[in-house]
Amino acid sequence: MSVDKVPMTIEGHSALESELQHRKSVERPRIIQAIAEARAHGDLSENAEYHAAKEAQGMNEAKVSELEGALSRADIIDVKALSGNSIKFGATVDLVDEDTDEEVTYQIVGEYESDVSKGKVSITSPIARALIGKEAGDTIEVNTPKLSRSYEILKVKYK
Repeated sequence: MSVDKVPMTIEGHSALESELQHRKSVERPRIIQAIAEARAHGDLSENAEYHAAKEAQGMNEAKVSELEGALSRADIIDVKALSGNSIKFGATVDLVDEDTDEEVTYQIVGEYESDVSKGKVSITSPIARALIGKEAGDTIEVNTPKLSRSYEILKVKYK
């Protein structure tokens, strides 16, 4: 069975490592302490604090496992070493919505580091899939479950 690599930028990899370290060194001990305190209150069957802390522990451990898995499969890409006119992973793309004339800038990043509010879109998102392989001056059509938009690519850069 092959393990799929997870593409991510150097910054995205660092952020995941930081989150993993925080969850292991800060969150895990805090939750363990909360469980111990709740256990000291007595009857666990009706102890809401205990059940909430155990649930938090399960969620934290699941996230730790997810992060460890993503980091172990990471294919770290140095965007600054990339260049060219066509759009690929790591590209920062300036677009203009052909209907509203609104300009937006997106960087195509890995799934775990995407954050649309910061202009980072996942390589698996509809807009990134529409952009891959295109160049400045091209027009793309992006179809999402809610709407269809047409964008003109103004600029492609790797930074």
